[in-house]
Amino acid sequence: MEFDKELDARGLNCPLPILRTKKSLNDMVSGQVLRVIATDPGAVKDFQAFSKQTGNELLSAETTDSEFTFFMKKK
Repeated sequence: MEFDKELDARGLNCPLPILRTKKSLNDMVSGQVLRVIATDPGAVKDFQAFSKQTGNELLSAETTDSEFTFFMKKK
């Protein structure tokens, strides 16, 4: 999937991946896609909740080798 910006949140625990994602999305324009890589197991539920609360679309959530990759589209 194509993306406009990438955020490496590996090694960060809740709530830092979400806080960094929010900050990154604030610097982007509507329709752009942010790719986030995280290692916090709670990130999957956190990103789902964040998407519902903010209206930013969670396009994809993938898990590979204890890493989680999320693609979020800024509203």
